[in-house]
Amino acid sequence: MSRESEPLLRALNRMRSVILDPSLLVKAVASGKQRGTTPEWRRAEIRYVDLKAGRHLQITTYDATQAFTANHPVGDPSALDDLLDVPFANWIVTTASEQIQIQAKTPTTALVSTTELTAPVEAERGHDQPKERLLPESDPVFRVLGLSDKDGNLKPSRQAKYRQVEEFLRQLDAALSDAMKSGKVRRPTAEEPLRIIDLGAGNGYLTFAAQRYLTEVRELPVVVTGVDVKEQSREHNTKIAAELGVAAEFVAGTIDGVQLTEKPDVVLALHACDTATDDALARAVEWEAPLVLAAPCCHHDIAAQLRKAPTPAPYSMLTRHGILRERFADTLTDALRASLLRLSGYRVDVVQFVESQHTPRNTMLRAIRTGSPVKGGSVKKEYDELVAEWGVRPKLGELLSK
Repeated sequence: MSRESEPLLRALNRMRSVILDPSLLVKAVASGKQRGTTPEWRRAEIRYVDLKAGRHLQITTYDATQAFTANHPVGDPSALDDLLDVPFANWIVTTASEQIQIQAKTPTTALVSTTELTAPVEAERGHDQPKERLLPESDPVFRVLGLSDKDGNLKPSRQAKYRQVEEFLRQLDAALSDAMKSGKVRRPTAEEPLRIIDLGAGNGYLTFAAQRYLTEVRELPVVVTGVDVKEQSREHNTKIAAELGVAAEFVAGTIDGVQLTEKPDVVLALHACDTATDDALARAVEWEAPLVLAAPCCHHDIAAQLRKAPTPAPYSMLTRHGILRERFADTLTDALRASLLRLSGYRVDVVQFVESQHTPRNTMLRAIRTGSPVKGGSVKKEYDELVAEWGVRPKLGELLSK
């Protein structure tokens, strides 16, 4: 193995030439962060794949919870160049005969190590890589819920719902791990299990999947409660719980009317329609829930207000066309919800939790309670200015009296 120091830019440029050569590259991996920086991605993986349209450079980037994969035509270096601008601390590039590691020691210098491989490495060009499922399609919970048949095969008509639940579980898993590690969510015990409430439970897909994953895979003591306005949903889900043999309670009632004997640790709301999401977020704040995951649906309230209120200059193009106004209403609604949660003492991330080809309703608000409500400051000022500028009254703001 050889090891030497050299300018970081020169090392990256040499590495770039290797990555851009399909005959050389097996795989490249970037990770870590340079001191004093906050990279957009925590990890990136690069390889070549063979598609129907020919060979492409595949770049997969990872944030705190999920992966994003994009394929780029051979000969187009723009995506790679953008990635090289990210201040990763480490790069490992594997070719058929050697492995090159670049460690950024300062913003301008690097330690470069080159190791000859004892045996040739063959590149894997296949496009579809198997993805480990948190709950496999054959899990009993999906058979009982009707997503899979009696043999454990996913029904074609239920693929979108399965993917939606699977990706929600990934968000729940990552957020719960983060909150427990930081001490924001307590470590559950058999005497004091983790208390989860699903507001707007519907047919219980998320409720049962969360209970199953956390108890059977993560082996956490968990108690779940599902709330839905329909008595039919309560009866259906109670029957499913008995069939699965799980301890789950289901309540028929409104989100703003449900009463709990003990405060929940985790509040979930998957596609509660329109202002029902605001009701769910308001209850979570009222309960001081340490962790909140909400995937909003149907932003009718702000959209209706935008149709009536005059559009401030110079933003008329945002509301002139119906489809753009509806999309802007979605964005404005969730931006205001995120601000209100921050004002209520939460750290908030707004993320995509499932690809748009599976459902257009793919935005998630992920909030961890960090402390007391914010009384003023820039967040409050920006919120007040935004609602005043657009002449809107967010439902969540009314519920929280902000």
